[in-house]
Amino acid sequence: MPYPDKLLADDEEVVRHLHPHWTTLFWPVVRALVVVGAGSYLAALVPPGPQQGSLRLLLLAVALVALAVLVGGPVLRWRTTHHVLTTHRLLSREGVRSRRGRDVALSRVTDVSFRQTLRQRLIRSGTLTVESVGDGGPLVLERVPDVEGTAGLLHHLIEEDEERRAWEPDTVAGGHDESPYSTRRY
Repeated sequence: MPYPDKLLADDEEVVRHLHPHWTTLFWPVVRALVVVGAGSYLAALVPPGPQQGSLRLLLLAVALVALAVLVGGPVLRWRTTHHVLTTHRLLSREGVRSRRGRDVALSRVTDVSFRQTLRQRLIRSGTLTVESVGDGGPLVLERVPDVEGTAGLLHHLIEEDEERRAWEPDTVAGGHDESPYSTRRY
């Protein structure tokens, strides 16, 4: 079962699944181009002779290590960072070697705010801060694509969650089914 479906309750649905904004990958791509260009240039400078093959293999090995560290690491961090809005909660997971995660029930959210610099406004990115009841402190999600729309969607989901919980039989005093579709009278 793919992520995040394996984390969902039976009546829970994914509304939006986000990774950090694509601009997070800008510098790793630049580094990849520099490493490949520099490696190719240096490989062309290796003088012909019996050591040429060995020196080029050494350059290739150095370039592959540089690519793994300078490009592979940031790309893996981007790929393994998930922010998932569902009908019941906000899930955040990040990390490659060690994972960090946090789930915030929509019913526990007390405030949603976002912040954007001028540059972030131009590329439609920003920082989303979600305050909730509890000890965990605010959940700060950085480089969220369409942060303003995501904040609005989160507000909408919180309102829908409040309405849904108001009509659930378990949340009504006395345990009676008070849904508008109920035919029982008390």
